Amino acid sequence: MSFIKNVLEPPSYGWKDEFGQLTKPQTGQISKEFFSRLNVFKNKKNWLSFTSWSLVMILAVFLFLFIFKYFSIPGLICAFVYSMIVMGSHGTIWHHRYCTHRAYKFKNNFWRFFTQNLTLKIIPEEIYAISHHVHHALSDQPGDPYNAQGGFLYCFLADVNHQPIARNMSEKDYNHCVKLMDHVGIHANTYTQYKKWGTIANPARTILGIILNWGFWFAVFYLIGGPALVCALFGAAGFWAVGVRTFNYEGHGKGKDKRREGVDYNRDDMSINQIWPGYVAGEWHNNHHLFPKSARSGFKPYQVDTAWYYIKFMSMVGAVSSYNDSKKQFYLEYVKEPAIIEKEIAFKLDQPVME
Repeated sequence: MSFIKNVLEPPSYGWKDEFGQLTKPQTGQISKEFFSRLNVFKNKKNWLSFTSWSLVMILAVFLFLFIFKYFSIPGLICAFVYSMIVMGSHGTIWHHRYCTHRAYKFKNNFWRFFTQNLTLKIIPEEIYAISHHVHHALSDQPGDPYNAQGGFLYCFLADVNHQPIARNMSEKDYNHCVKLMDHVGIHANTYTQYKKWGTIANPARTILGIILNWGFWFAVFYLIGGPALVCALFGAAGFWAVGVRTFNYEGHGKGKDKRREGVDYNRDDMSINQIWPGYVAGEWHNNHHLFPKSARSGFKPYQVDTAWYYIKFMSMVGAVSSYNDSKKQFYLEYVKEPAIIEKEIAFKLDQPVME
């Protein structure tokens, strides 16, 4: 827990006040922190956050070109599907269930690379995965990098203000941090390079990977539908990149207890299941907090889980070698009547049941 509490770079306003309560900074404080941490001229260790938001700004140009020059109803439909379903599901498949929780394993590195690059590369794995470990360990507590009780802007700008890794880790802690990412395929900086750049990811390799990824998809979209499709889908990716930053504020009830009986079974934090993120991205958040290492979080019949469908399909064709599925455990522990649970446990243990 000591490592988890110190693995992220704390904001200038801190995680908690002198009474141990969550620090709730004002809008001006959050904005000042945001622009300070994007300033690569002030500190080159800001390069990863700067790169991430630069990509969003570039994609915004494509979105404006689509709206004002290439707009069409078919293009809008394509943009909607790509942004909401394709990008949303991929975020759950790759960043969430694989990079952070290792909910499944690939047969080999080819299928990992294939899945990693199924969509435009926008969010750095390092920023997402390390901070998400902290989110689960300290959910809705001071230190949670996107604690919804801090307000909308606290969550929306968390990828810059709260999610980057600490810049003064010992070599032991840095190696521990690298180990959390060793399955992702990132060529990690040495400790000396980390002290220079402040990240696990290497700037040259990261930027080259983005250029190759974007170049490939630009060519594919252009060959299929010309500049109109390129602008529609690149713009849609930018729309998703902004929208996804609002998720944890909504997914934790906007800082209030919005959990419902018979829907949200996890009572250890304020996470809730939502229909829209569930249907378009397979993100049933309360279920996920119950079983974070499960490759499936859509447990009930109505809970569509597009991310799980991809993982299951990849397993069927041999690209995924193993996965964790907690659906049966969910029903056993949270849905069935206590008497039924007792009987099933007793049956498994081959013990008599007291009627």
